[in-house]
Amino acid sequence: MKLHISLKVEDLDQSIQFYSTLFDKSPDIVRKDYAKWDVEDPCVNFVIESGRGEIGFDHLGIQAENQQQLDKLMVRINQSDRPQLELETTACCYAVSDKAWVRGTANERWEAFLTHSHDNEEYGQDSAHLLPTE
Repeated sequence: MKLHISLKVEDLDQSIQFYSTLFDKSPDIVRKDYAKWDVEDPCVNFVIESGRGEIGFDHLGIQAENQQQLDKLMVRINQSDRPQLELETTACCYAVSDKAWVRGTANERWEAFLTHSHDNEEYGQDSAHLLPTE
């Protein structure tokens, strides 16, 4: 599994330059409003987006590498007794993924997901905006 961090940025090009320097690698995926790094050290799926909402922290997540890992994450989410959205297949972030959402104790959003493809032409949309607060 891999930790996922998503930030909203004002200037995508400037941010790509900064994070590429920080991670010592270019993004694995770049779109007009999106960039993603799959970094092994530290082990993180790091995403920046521009043009969608307020600048700064957006959400955290855990990326599963296979269905078994996602199933284990789903059990833990269900046991958390926190506000959550059930697992669904969705097109979001230029990818098709199975994902669920849970609200942490600091009101932060967490997603658990397994990506099946990351080659959509359209950004898409998932149901994270429907995640209830406490």
